[in-house]
Amino acid sequence: MSQEQRDAFFMQEAIAQAKLAWEAGEVPVGAVIVKDHQIIARGFNRPILGHDPSAHAEIMAMRAAGEALNNYRLPGCELYVTLEPCVMCSGAMMHARLSRIIFGAHDHKTGACGSVLNLFQEEKLNHHASVVSGVLADECVQVLKDFFAERRQKAADAKLRGEQ
Repeated sequence: MSQEQRDAFFMQEAIAQAKLAWEAGEVPVGAVIVKDHQIIARGFNRPILGHDPSAHAEIMAMRAAGEALNNYRLPGCELYVTLEPCVMCSGAMMHARLSRIIFGAHDHKTGACGSVLNLFQEEKLNHHASVVSGVLADECVQVLKDFFAERRQKAADAKLRGEQ
């Protein structure tokens, strides 16, 4: 299997996590962490459920990977996420020493891997992971678009019924 095929396979797994976030009422972002071609951790957005602004999919997956490896460092691990990581998540990835970050959809509002900022190319920072963007981007974007369209429709329906 080629690297491109592996990336698509693991991104599908991240998309499955994003759909779990959607079912939970969270913005549908999902992540998986892979070491030696095996998924060692999964995560999806949980800030609303957990009352935790740091509970992004990437953070949840890194927490699970740290537990799985009994280490806060995750060298040799790859993180697949459906949406470009923000500054907070990118900083945590640097501290974890992930070797590779693979994301699907670009985030033109808060993306820190090339869209707004590119922290992994900042020479002054002490860790530089390889970043791959746009893996299954169309599918990742569609999940987000469908989620927000559903949300807008529910809000419009509630307004028509006189609910606030």
